[in-house]
Amino acid sequence: MLKRIHTRPFRADGGAFAIVASRYNARYVDAMVRAAQLELKRAGAKVHVVRVPGAYEIPVVAAKLARSGIRHTRNPIRPSAIICLGVILRGETVHAAHIGEAVSRALMELQLKHEIPVIHEVLLLEDEAQARARCLNPKHNRGTEAAQTALAMARVMRSLEDTAAF
Repeated sequence: MLKRIHTRPFRADGGAFAIVASRYNARYVDAMVRAAQLELKRAGAKVHVVRVPGAYEIPVVAAKLARSGIRHTRNPIRPSAIICLGVILRGETVHAAHIGEAVSRALMELQLKHEIPVIHEVLLLEDEAQARARCLNPKHNRGTEAAQTALAMARVMRSLEDTAAF
């Protein structure tokens, strides 16, 4: 059973957030991107969206953003968090599971290496009914949830920097 998303009044405190999203299964991913952008903008965050062909391509772009920053101006901005959004639907073979495992492992390693929150909402789903429930239903939209997690983790990381001198 899906839990209803409860919005929390987070503030971005000037943070910049990157969203890396797949174009594949666009109907579902686009809805997550819109929900994440809305939540981040409501918090006062700067948002930079990069689209990639499929879920498998998400980690390399997320790694580039973690390493080089968001380049809106001459001076790149280190993202407060990187939100990764995609939808993988299982088929008749194990290909989807292999993609899902590879993406999960790469994103986990990326956040540890760069010490930047990488929010993993690349969903491996059984069918389109699950995708509709998690991406198109505002009460359960994983894009909203990903943005809230990114804002919370940015706050945690800032608090650790503030207390690093103890």
